[in-house]
Amino acid sequence: MFSLWPLFELVISIGIIGYRNHAQHLITLVGADSRCKLEYIFHPNKKINDYRGTNNFSDLFSCNAIIIASPNNTHTYYIEKLKKFKGYIFCEKPPAVSIKELNQIKKIGKNRRARIFFNFNYRFSELSNLMKKIKNSDQIGKILNIDIKSTHGLAYQKKYSNSWRADGRNNKHNILETLSIHYIDLILLHFGRSKKIFYFPKVISKNGTSFDTNFLVMNFHKGPIISLFNSYATCYSNEIIIFGSKGIIEIKNNKKIILRPRNTFDKKGRFKRPPIFKQEKLSLEQDYTVSLEKSIKFFLNLVKGKRKIQLLQYENSLLTNESILKIKK
Repeated sequence: MFSLWPLFELVISIGIIGYRNHAQHLITLVGADSRCKLEYIFHPNKKINDYRGTNNFSDLFSCNAIIIASPNNTHTYYIEKLKKFKGYIFCEKPPAVSIKELNQIKKIGKNRRARIFFNFNYRFSELSNLMKKIKNSDQIGKILNIDIKSTHGLAYQKKYSNSWRADGRNNKHNILETLSIHYIDLILLHFGRSKKIFYFPKVISKNGTSFDTNFLVMNFHKGPIISLFNSYATCYSNEIIIFGSKGIIEIKNNKKIILRPRNTFDKKGRFKRPPIFKQEKLSLEQDYTVSLEKSIKFFLNLVKGKRKIQLLQYENSLLTNESILKIKK
């Protein structure tokens, strides 16, 4: 496909844009893969305390693949800056933070699209497999509602107030674009375009000017109503409840519990909570970590095999990004 890269069969050389928080997690994952060598960690002006650190952007062009893990509002900028780069690009979500940027991403030609991967890593999760299974089976009947809650107290940590996440001038909807977007992408992947979306964002902690809490309701014409609550300003919680016409699935405390049948009654003939039909281990925390590992592995397999990235992956990413921009409006 490409006549690039001496020693490509031996090792994949990687450059990464970004060095803290999630970028550090990606650096660790890449470093643990024997097929890779992390050559450069780029920042435009900060001196990185690492022998691989560089402020010279042109250094990245010698790599086989580049990971964009910088603040959200720089993703399109770097994709454009890498216009002449002939290798592969792994870009964290979202691709764009404005309609203008999204239109730039849409104009990228098919050949280049086939080398750009946007990391919506929940597509590789057990949760995604579960959504696919219950949507195409009669396990709990017709899916009526999916209620998702994912929260923690990041906005009250000292590091938050000085981070890009708290900067309302450049990242007003940071929790939507950083946390909620994973679930929105997963929902759109399995249920298509939503008919209507209601969005309620708030600043709770006062430790920044960007929204640190939001609540969304998504209605699908032939699908369920989805409710999604995310916050950086409360206690830790991670749970999902899926309501079907014949049963319920609860995922929390490292367990997936299926409750059925619907027609379960007490001694007085009143409806009561159904019994446990099936119980399995499922950790949402571990699922996120493993799905990220699978996403990185998927990308590296493409790079190693010099294979094209399916255009559907690119198009699904743009659909999610477009939905996020509509929500922000």
